[in-house]
Amino acid sequence: MHINRNRLLETIATSASIGRGENGGIQRLALTAEDQQMRNQLKMWMEEEQLNVRIDDFGNMYGRRKGRDNHPAILIGSHLDTQPHGGKYDGIIGVLGALEVIRTLNEHGVVTNTPIEIVNFTNEEGARFAPPLLGSSGLTANSNKERIYQIRDRNGTTFHDALAEIGYIGDEKIE
Repeated sequence: MHINRNRLLETIATSASIGRGENGGIQRLALTAEDQQMRNQLKMWMEEEQLNVRIDDFGNMYGRRKGRDNHPAILIGSHLDTQPHGGKYDGIIGVLGALEVIRTLNEHGVVTNTPIEIVNFTNEEGARFAPPLLGSSGLTANSNKERIYQIRDRNGTTFHDALAEIGYIGDEKIE
């Protein structure tokens, strides 16, 4: 069993077209319209694979593939946001590679014992909201939710308001 290289490259090309800059780099800062567009695309791909898609209160996205048992899932992924002039592989390859793993398992009818879950963490790069790693810090309770929600970008927009603007404030408790 092997991944479908062409499908993965097409997925990467689609991702690279969202937020493409004039000089070939990608600018998809956290919680911007470009990030929203990429999140919507990822959500559609995960739903096509019959994953249970959920969003937490930090905007982290999860796509869960059931396993035979109900143990905690194996979490694979990374983030969709980029630096101001990022490349098409940084961070995103963790999410798109995870998606390709799921697609390959589904294509071959493989049922895993343990559930597998794709994750997209919010604001891992920290290019818009500093410090970086806000979504994963919130998830692991290494940062206070109220503090994260009040962090402002250079224009004075809070993390909470930007999250609400793109429609990605989810449930506080994700199971």
